Amino acid sequence: MESTQSPGSGAAGTAGPAAGAAPGEPGARFLAGRTALVTGAASGIGRACAVALAEAGADVYVVDIAAAAAKEVAAEIGGTLCLADLSDPAAADALPDDADIVVNNAGLQHVAPLHEFPPERFTLIQRVMVEAPFRILRRNLPHMYDRGWGRIVNISSVHGLRASPYKSAYVVAKHALEGLSKTVALEGAAHGVTSNCVSPGYVRTPLVEDQIAQQALAHGIPEADVVARVMLARTAIKRLIEPEEVAAATLWLCSPHTGYITGTSLPMDGGWTAH
Repeated sequence: MESTQSPGSGAAGTAGPAAGAAPGEPGARFLAGRTALVTGAASGIGRACAVALAEAGADVYVVDIAAAAAKEVAAEIGGTLCLADLSDPAAADALPDDADIVVNNAGLQHVAPLHEFPPERFTLIQRVMVEAPFRILRRNLPHMYDRGWGRIVNISSVHGLRASPYKSAYVVAKHALEGLSKTVALEGAAHGVTSNCVSPGYVRTPLVEDQIAQQALAHGIPEADVVARVMLARTAIKRLIEPEEVAAATLWLCSPHTGYITGTSLPMDGGWTAH
């Protein structure tokens, strides 16, 4: 749905900071002196988040498995390239441990009925989308605690709040990420650390584009009908979300005015969960 480790287009290019912008406004460098770690940063939501955080002044670790695309993003924003296969626990444990901001975004999808779902694919999705965030936070929380400040934004999904057929591994992983985020919120509050989820519906990313054929096969409908009849069937707003919209919400949760917001999930689902 949202996050991805695969290469592809996502956010627009960087722009210089706006002179005199107030904290929290586009272009304001209110994160100067902070370090952010973004997973799945080579494309889609992750790329948009890396760009937004860099524009706000943060030094960004660009974490992804897609070497060429991640290198391009790191060069574009002046970030640090961190190539990592997050399905490998050792790779997750080798990532930097000095981030003030962590955006857990990397993910993958597989669409199949549960009785046909490959167990190894289920395990892979949990490794990347649950175990890797746990390992990354476990390593970076001590640094945040020492500084008395930290911001964790977990890119969840409407599927962390609602289930859909044929996506057992993804739904399980996103529900688990929501639970992990809330646990960290309770533990981190006394140390100035907030932890929240951003939970979008279908975002215009390579991961969603790759799903169209799978969804067509699973539902027995033409690919041309997938977006309207499947992806947007339960939303009041009939369009895909842009990665930059999710990045803007992520940046807002790191802004000076959101220190009292923790342990929550921000649905960006076009009214899906209003039903």
